Amino acid sequence: MIGRDKAAQAPDFTATDSEGRSVTLSDFKGKKNVFLVFNRGFT
Repeated sequence: MIGRDKAAQAPDFTATDSEGRSVTLSDFKGKKNVFLVFNRGFT
């Protein structure tokens, strides 16, 4: 996001992992994490 403060916290959200389980960002609070997105539109 343009102009977003780098120290700002990401909003809590839920995503599905590669095995179909729901994962919430708050599950990882206090840990370092990386969120990767893969586009399945071209498979």
